[in-house]
Amino acid sequence: MTGDTYEFESTLWAWTARKELWVFATVPDDASDEIADQPRPPSGFGAVKVRVRLGESTWETSIFPGVDGDAYVLPIKKAVRAKAGLDVGDTAAIAIELI
Repeated sequence: MTGDTYEFESTLWAWTARKELWVFATVPDDASDEIADQPRPPSGFGAVKVRVRLGESTWETSIFPGVDGDAYVLPIKKAVRAKAGLDVGDTAAIAIELI
């Protein structure tokens, strides 16, 4: 990873606004504040592109401001959760790099 990188642990949670299971991790407030303060071109929904490392998986996605507008949230795909043996309620060690 080459950009600003943040490493943290977060408990996986399900977004209950949809019938499908969407699982997220919350980026800690201090990291979210630093990310929000960095200048970048405008993007849809306030999204920030990141490269993620969780267990043996690495992928690119976006983080989004949470519903309350505070901390960013990171979507975690089913395949990644399965590979890492994680489910809703489990705590994951995550690294994100801004890209």
